[in-house]
Amino acid sequence: MNLRHLILPAIACVALATTAHAAPQVQGRQLTVGAADVQQYLDGSFPRTQKALGGLLALTVSQPHLTLPKGSRLDLGFDLAMAAGGSSMPVGNVQISSGLRYNPQTQGFHLDQPTVDNFRPAMAGGEIDSSTRSLLNSWLADYARREPIYKIDPAIAKVMGVLQVQSVGIENGRIAVTFNQNLGSFVPQGLLGN
Repeated sequence: MNLRHLILPAIACVALATTAHAAPQVQGRQLTVGAADVQQYLDGSFPRTQKALGGLLALTVSQPHLTLPKGSRLDLGFDLAMAAGGSSMPVGNVQISSGLRYNPQTQGFHLDQPTVDNFRPAMAGGEIDSSTRSLLNSWLADYARREPIYKIDPAIAKVMGVLQVQSVGIENGRIAVTFNQNLGSFVPQGLLGN
């Protein structure tokens, strides 16, 4: 048997295993999603560019890095680059914190009241100027309103649409949504993890 015939299927299996999302987990009225699944979703959603002044300026946000500390707010870091006149220049790294909300229309978790907590300039002594800060705040507000940081599988989200969300937070390094009823009786077996 040719070694090539063994290696190609093995590589395909590894690729599928690394791109597969783990199913959200359910326990009673609560559905949780792990930080690794949210990070993988974010990695596939970036880079993003926000234009201003009719396209004369553009802010590119890339390399998202998520952490889910204990409490009610997540931490998220991004690299920033500014483009003007066709040339792009790294600006630095911004760290934000944010609450979470679940939006049934997008079937996903969104940032809620994000705040910029820290900025590390790309060049020593650099600072974020007012136009970059304004563009960043504009992008952040738009992103929080329109784009989820993680989308629930449509089959699960369809079932969740009939339930009321009581709270969204972070528990044990996972995003947790608590509903008004037990999910086990609504979600078919096999759609969720244990």
